[in-house]
Amino acid sequence: MAKQNVAEQFVDILVRAGVRRLYGVVGDSLNPVVDAVRRNSAIDWIHVRHEETAAFAAGAEAQVTGKLAACAGSCGPGNLHLINGLYDAHRSMAPVLALASQIPSSEIGLGYFQETHPDRLFQECSHYSELISSPKQMPRLLQTAIQHAVGRSGVSVVSLPGDIADEPAPEHPVESAIVTSRPTVRPGDEDLDRLVAMIDAADKVTLFCGSGTAGAHAEVMELAGKIKSPVGHALRGKEHIQYDNPYDVGMSGLLGYGAAYEATHECDLLILLGTDFPYNAFLPDDVQIVQVDVRPEVLGRRSRLDLAVWGDVRETLRCLVPRVRAKENRRFLDRMLKKHADALEGVVKAYTRKVEKHVPIHPEYVASVLDELADEDAVFTVDTGMCNVWAARYISPNGRRRVIGSFSHGSMANALPMAIGAQFTDRRRQVVSMSGDGGFAMLMGDFLTLVQYDLPVKVVLFNNSALSMVELEMLVAGLPSYGTTNVNPDFAAVAQACGAYGVRVEKPRQLAGALKDAFKHKGPALVDVVTDPNALSIPPKIKADMVTGFALSASKMVLDGGVGRMVQLARSNLRNVPRP
Repeated sequence: MAKQNVAEQFVDILVRAGVRRLYGVVGDSLNPVVDAVRRNSAIDWIHVRHEETAAFAAGAEAQVTGKLAACAGSCGPGNLHLINGLYDAHRSMAPVLALASQIPSSEIGLGYFQETHPDRLFQECSHYSELISSPKQMPRLLQTAIQHAVGRSGVSVVSLPGDIADEPAPEHPVESAIVTSRPTVRPGDEDLDRLVAMIDAADKVTLFCGSGTAGAHAEVMELAGKIKSPVGHALRGKEHIQYDNPYDVGMSGLLGYGAAYEATHECDLLILLGTDFPYNAFLPDDVQIVQVDVRPEVLGRRSRLDLAVWGDVRETLRCLVPRVRAKENRRFLDRMLKKHADALEGVVKAYTRKVEKHVPIHPEYVASVLDELADEDAVFTVDTGMCNVWAARYISPNGRRRVIGSFSHGSMANALPMAIGAQFTDRRRQVVSMSGDGGFAMLMGDFLTLVQYDLPVKVVLFNNSALSMVELEMLVAGLPSYGTTNVNPDFAAVAQACGAYGVRVEKPRQLAGALKDAFKHKGPALVDVVTDPNALSIPPKIKADMVTGFALSASKMVLDGGVGRMVQLARSNLRNVPRP
């Protein structure tokens, strides 16, 4: 039996850690590892067109499966392309291992061709970033990197020179057990006692939920029901907490809707559950606030806290619910439910009038029809910008659907690459990329990846020939829009030229049929929908200091617009309010 080299040992350890795909672009210093993948039947090399796509795809796979995923880039420019997708994965708490191959070890520090220092470059977007400078380091260093990525839910980067990857692996390496899952974290009794006392003493409690409530839906509903609390959510909490929620009062933030803002400001006690909600302009400063999070480093960094609780949400609530006293008075809850329903009833009028005849097509209408026709367990990947708005307001969660986007990092061009990673986890599951024309064009080359692997991703392209969110930012800042117009091709024809199914939709009556046909198609498909660039309805009173980048800084203003099926949910919840 031939002796293993370091690259083969590296790949074997990835396989033992549960990695089944390595996304990347082949080349020079990476070739020994790629060849080791070729000869290992337990792992596949996924050849993308751009390394940024590789990192986004790995991050999406990790978010869908909850398991470690991996990507790779060759030396210098190759691995540098990974950085944007790795930033996104890291900020999304997706466990990803990135291999940054390096120039020959004897040339490091001498200005060699394509020389960079990836072990330094990736430090800010990883929990662990180290260089392997000797074959004897490799097994333990890679294991350490994996355990950082899994244990701390984020990115680890291993830099490996190509010459060392090709050297013989150490004799009889120690095969230590590899951690591939995280434990639950329970708060201390003292913190639980204080939290119980604060809840029992408060007349009006509001729960505000983020992505940390994943897997804790039942516990959140039990607590809300027991203490008669309205439940709001951040964008990343929507898919985990909005469905089957009779206490729902909507979402806060720039994309917000309903009564979430009022509920968080008119309560006596606000409990932040698993959220690192970044927009502190939307958080109150005159109520008691408790934050519960499994990451102690995020406690209190957005707002002043009266109590910081270190623990994962599900385990914390399991300990908490039996100990709090049930509240009988539900006046605050009922008032917030009514405000929520009234708010949704008001904005729904903005998109219902003659929408099926409006040309160019209202993007709200596209998202609403998409929501109705998509599978009940579909995975939606969402481009940053206005697609975030449409997904936040129209895609209805149900506990089985997933909605993934660059919600913390805010990168353009994420939806198509994320759809690639999501689809590889299960070819039978429907994956829909809600792409803007700007984001799609930025990494359009990887549409060819869908074709090459015959991935049945459905790209629904919201094509308004503009960078609309940037136009909104300029408008609110009192600036004329500039540099935001896109001159686009017929994207459906481009898709057809690539060998995929493509259809262009310019009239509302064509939309449902086009989506149904695309969904029935067994391979990749693109639906190019020409949408109205003037779809936004902006409040009449706007000051230049209201928006800083993507977040509000001095206003509680939210975008006007429709809210899809959420209005039916609000009406249903309101019907359940007891009448005197």
